[in-house]
Amino acid sequence: MKGIFRLGMPLQALSHCAYKPSLNVTQYVSHRKFSELRYSEDHEWVKPTGNGNEAMVGITEYAQDLLGEIVFVEHPQIDDEFEKGDVFGQIESVKAASELYMPVSGKVTAVNDSLQDEPGVINSSPEQNGWMIKIEVNDQADFDKLMDASAYSEFVEKCQ
Repeated sequence: MKGIFRLGMPLQALSHCAYKPSLNVTQYVSHRKFSELRYSEDHEWVKPTGNGNEAMVGITEYAQDLLGEIVFVEHPQIDDEFEKGDVFGQIESVKAASELYMPVSGKVTAVNDSLQDEPGVINSSPEQNGWMIKIEVNDQADFDKLMDASAYSEFVEKCQ
C-alpha cells in the first residue's frame, strides 16, 4: 500500500513513529456521517453529492490531524481525468508535504478554490467544507470497494 506522503513514508508509519493524533478513534467516529462517506487506505474520503454520479473528495479527519496545520493545496484542472490510485494533487503542512491519491476513477467537475486562500479550512472541517474536488465517478464499483465508516475506524485504530 502506498502512503500519501511524498517522502516515501506512509501516513500510518508516521503515526507509529513520530506523532500521535490528538483525537482518539472514538472521537473520529463521532465526526462522521456514516451512510454517505467512503474511505481509502490513503486516508481520502468520497461522498456522493446526490447529483448523478458526482462525488466530493477530500482528506480525512485523521489525515489532517497527522499533517498538522495545512498551508497549501494544489488541485487538478477541471475536466482532468484520473484512474483510481493516480496522484491528483498535493497538500502541504508545516510538518510535511503529501501527494493526494484518487480514491475512485473519474473526471474532475469542480475544485474548491476557497482552499487556495484558506487552506486551513481543511483542518477545521476536513470532511465537509474542506472538500478538495468534485468528480464524476466512472465506475460505481470503485466507490463500493472503499471502506465504510466502521471499517475505516478499525483501519485507523490499527494505524495508531
